[in-house]
Amino acid sequence: MAKYSTGGAGGNAGGSCELCGAEDDDLRTANVAGAQLEVCADCAQHGDDTSDSSDDDSRSDSDRKRRAAQNTARIDDARKGDPSHWEEEGTDYEDDQLPYLVTDYGKRLTTARQDAGLQLEELADELGIDQADLLAVEQGRATQAGVGGSVISKLEDRLDVELAEA
Repeated sequence: MAKYSTGGAGGNAGGSCELCGAEDDDLRTANVAGAQLEVCADCAQHGDDTSDSSDDDSRSDSDRKRRAAQNTARIDDARKGDPSHWEEEGTDYEDDQLPYLVTDYGKRLTTARQDAGLQLEELADELGIDQADLLAVEQGRATQAGVGGSVISKLEDRLDVELAEA
């Protein structure tokens, strides 16, 4: 049965293996599952690495520093980079700004469309707007979807419903 190290045994002075418990005069230090143990020659093969643990620490430290430098470079590139990839093509937010919308604009639009007896596809085709934009407005996601103010105006005029704050 294996015994656990109490830290009292000095290296190579003889004694028993801390892994298997075998008596041995020639014990060596091995890193087993992260613990430094005095082990016999047979158990030494179970060690993670017989090299000095400071090498492992310096390797993991250099790996950590390398990853930190890579992340810093990525952040710096993103900060300096061209922000045009953040903007979706299509809506020109300067020329077609979304007005402030009433709190329940999605529900109002859905009710008005249904009262007019129109399906999403029919209304979108009639007004010449994207069906996805119409759906986004009905779901209350006009801002997130980048729907322009002209879409809101067309919907208000066609369905005689107030979606934007006056």
